[in-house]
Amino acid sequence: MIRACIIVIMLFVAKSSCNSFELRTTSDATNRTINLSTMAMKLEEDIRNDLYSAKDTYTGDLTGYNADCPLCGGTLSCKPSYYIKDGTDTYPDPVYGTVRIVASSKNLPCGTIVRFGLSSLSQDPIIAIVLDRGVLGNDLDLLTPNEYFARHYVGRKSITYDILRQGWSN
Repeated sequence: MIRACIIVIMLFVAKSSCNSFELRTTSDATNRTINLSTMAMKLEEDIRNDLYSAKDTYTGDLTGYNADCPLCGGTLSCKPSYYIKDGTDTYPDPVYGTVRIVASSKNLPCGTIVRFGLSSLSQDPIIAIVLDRGVLGNDLDLLTPNEYFARHYVGRKSITYDILRQGWSN
């Protein structure tokens, strides 16, 4: 009799453990079935929304500059040094992808990611990284391929910009 009970219990435990590998789960709180792949997509969406949510907002002037300006040496001042005399005006950020390069004051640490709108360049918001210095206050300088581009497409505009990441590690 004891052996029969043990066998029945073992069969029940084995059957219960097999059910835990299903691709669906039920929530008793809402009495709905949730697909695990839907949950994974929701988690990815939440992470993306957090990456692109504003941590802070500033107002300042935006101007354009290029690597051939009189005081430019060809490398950006944030470490690691980045050579721009070859016309480079973007940076491959591992989290945000290819982003534009801006100069700021020391108010924003190197590696800070900012987002702003500039209709003369794009209908979509511009995502940029702080890799250079040389501006005052809350102003930003957008690195452009040449002086013509800086004057005609950027000029000098008052903008409001969002901080998406404060420095390299945040």
